[in-house]
Amino acid sequence: MTKSEVVNEICKKTGVDRAEALQCVEAFMEVVKESLINEENVYLRGFGSFILKKRAQKTARNISKNTTIIVPEHNIPAFKPAKTFAVNVKK
Repeated sequence: MTKSEVVNEICKKTGVDRAEALQCVEAFMEVVKESLINEENVYLRGFGSFILKKRAQKTARNISKNTTIIVPEHNIPAFKPAKTFAVNVKK
């Protein structure tokens, strides 16, 4: 499902016009991004959590140049579904 399809579904279910629904979806995504940039997790009860996971420093290889580089420790965004959400998806 694409963002456009999500907006269309919101329009159908709520009766809100497409422009307002698109603004809400865009605002939600922006809030989640800003929170993760500020290293704050986002918890949505019954849905899931947008969290940061730490990746440890590691040595990587550039095969084409036959060199090794050090990849520093860094955070990556992840989504962890709530137990109720995960159970309902498996059915």
